[in-house]
Amino acid sequence: MSNNINYNVDADGIATITWDMAGRSMNVLNESSIRDFADATEKAISDPAVKGVIITSAKDAFLAGADLDMLVKTAFGPKDAKALTENSGTLQRIFRRYETAGKPFVAAINGTALGGGLEITLACHYRIAADNPKTKLGLPEVKVGLLPGAGGTQRLPRIIGLAKALPLLLQGKELDPKKALAEGIVNEVVPADQLLARAKEYLLGTPLSAQPWDDKKFKIPGGAVYSPGGAQTMMGGIAMSHKESFGNYPAIKAILSCVYEGLQVPFEAALRIETRYFVSLLIDPTAGNMIRTLFISMQELNKGVRRPQGEPATDVKKLGILGAGMMGAGIAYVSAMAGIECVLLDQTIEAAEKGKAYSTNLLDKAISRGKSTPEKKEKHLALIKTTTDHADLAGCDLVIEAVFENRDVKAEATRKTEAVIPATAIYASNTSTLPISGLAEASVRPESFIGIHFFSPVDKMMLVEIIMGKQTNQRALAVAMDYVKKIRKTPIVVNDSRGFYTSRCFGTYVNEGIEMLAEGIAPAIIDNVGRATGMPRGPLEMNDDVALDLGHKVRTQTRKDLGAAYEATPADDIVETLVVKLGRYGRKNGKGFYEYPADGKKYLWEGLAELAPVKITEGTPELIKEIRTRLLFRQAVEAARCVEEGVTTDVRDSDVGSILAWGFAPWTGGPLSLIDRVGVAEFVKQCDTFAAKYGKRYTPPQLLRDMAAKGETFYQTAKLAAAAE
Repeated sequence: MSNNINYNVDADGIATITWDMAGRSMNVLNESSIRDFADATEKAISDPAVKGVIITSAKDAFLAGADLDMLVKTAFGPKDAKALTENSGTLQRIFRRYETAGKPFVAAINGTALGGGLEITLACHYRIAADNPKTKLGLPEVKVGLLPGAGGTQRLPRIIGLAKALPLLLQGKELDPKKALAEGIVNEVVPADQLLARAKEYLLGTPLSAQPWDDKKFKIPGGAVYSPGGAQTMMGGIAMSHKESFGNYPAIKAILSCVYEGLQVPFEAALRIETRYFVSLLIDPTAGNMIRTLFISMQELNKGVRRPQGEPATDVKKLGILGAGMMGAGIAYVSAMAGIECVLLDQTIEAAEKGKAYSTNLLDKAISRGKSTPEKKEKHLALIKTTTDHADLAGCDLVIEAVFENRDVKAEATRKTEAVIPATAIYASNTSTLPISGLAEASVRPESFIGIHFFSPVDKMMLVEIIMGKQTNQRALAVAMDYVKKIRKTPIVVNDSRGFYTSRCFGTYVNEGIEMLAEGIAPAIIDNVGRATGMPRGPLEMNDDVALDLGHKVRTQTRKDLGAAYEATPADDIVETLVVKLGRYGRKNGKGFYEYPADGKKYLWEGLAELAPVKITEGTPELIKEIRTRLLFRQAVEAARCVEEGVTTDVRDSDVGSILAWGFAPWTGGPLSLIDRVGVAEFVKQCDTFAAKYGKRYTPPQLLRDMAAKGETFYQTAKLAAAAE
């Protein structure tokens, strides 16, 4: 019938509409596919020979949601509310047409159905899913600042009730078919090879041909929003959502409003309510920034947009890992899970075995949760060889050093390793702060020396920062990129600098918290406002999490390297006292800015009042606003400096890296998106004010002043640069 949809009617009068977009590995919603789907549904409805309709897919997945190009147009097109309202209602009208046409529609869900893909099925009168634990069903729009705009906020709670629907809508949770069945989202789960037969069998029986909510007697499962149970659910949902989001995400409030208002009116009116809120999110810059960074840019980075295209494809089959501590153990786990043979080396076999035990523990947990088997566990563990002998590194394609953060220790590891590995092997350091070019001085082949910076815990953190030294060649970058893709992480590429990009910018957040403490601001205010900005933790909490003694070592090494150029701050004295004089290293030894008692209920250490006397105890609105702005702007101005210095050369690396690495407030889209949103000129003005008041660390780089004078933004400049290539 088209390049997107196959249409067939069998002898029993059952029409099958099969999504099968040509030239794509996955079905998506775009202008062409939506139009063809509408034509197919209308054809089935208009044909008197058709008794019922099956909607399914010929691909492994059912439908993954909106197309990339469609998202770009939606998020960054004209902000005409009237036009957006008309366009946003297209899918609603299609779905409403087939759910009210009087013919039964059944969704045969053969694979993953997310966003608009799931909404297609919710408008069907019956849903049958193939039994595949890898299938994911969900409405994840909230994760990119939007809401399900094709009726999802209205159909889901009408199908499964308010209490079950709200967590799925507000958190964007994805369920496998059996969990979806338990929640009531699908009606049946059957073996994959029986899916279409069962769908037809249903249609030839006594199928439903109208939705329950079109019956005047319909009642919301579990009670209406104004019932005692519904009211309690809404109040709890509002409170919990605000606790988690601090009001930073307009989509959360919009979803709650859609559900609350929509469930009290007839369905047609509910759809109009949903559309109004959906359009309001499209006009707000939050959704656009989140879509661009967390969907578009991340997808491009995952596809290898930063890989040197002229280099042949490579495949790391044997990996050497120097150091079996937390980082080395994590690297071994994710690499073995990707089918890579790993040599895990440490000074003692006991230390190496302890590192391997990390994989054993994770695999045991996976088995207990039904996500793995003993056979798979043994297969993965067999790929990790523990050793103390560098000779076992012979034949490695790539070696990643993850030893103690000391230049001399790392130099010795480099020399011993290069003596046994092939000339073609790439050597990488997992250092988080030490410049790669300096570490490469210990190498006899600095062109093959690169930084591959993981984040802890490696198995959970999705970003890998790849650092190019001054002499690193393109082949080393290609090998690193191909390896990161193989272990299914997101890579960013940066140039060498102290702290590179992520550690350098993240350090400004934790340090600014200590600077505020030295100014006399109550520590509870600092951390509470830090969390309220959208950061995962307050700056003092995060100092404890990453370890105060590590921060002290970095400061000491930096002071040693910079000599007279090093600029001491009040924060240095506080950290020096905590670590050296008081032995407070943070969470790892149970005492830092916080105390960590055995019951797990941490609290601020009372001794902070002596270390940094409190002068400001009241969090006035003006103070909260200023602290919030300072914490975000301090990170953003450092990110801009990294652009000016050539540490980062792609806006996608800057923004995606900031969110995935240290949790920079996702609602902003990243620090460069934040600067663009505020306006470069306004950002410069506010930073100059902070610099005069708090110190030159806020001073904007000349790059920002030049951009402000020209009326430029980071993303406009990036777009023009890409067009010129």
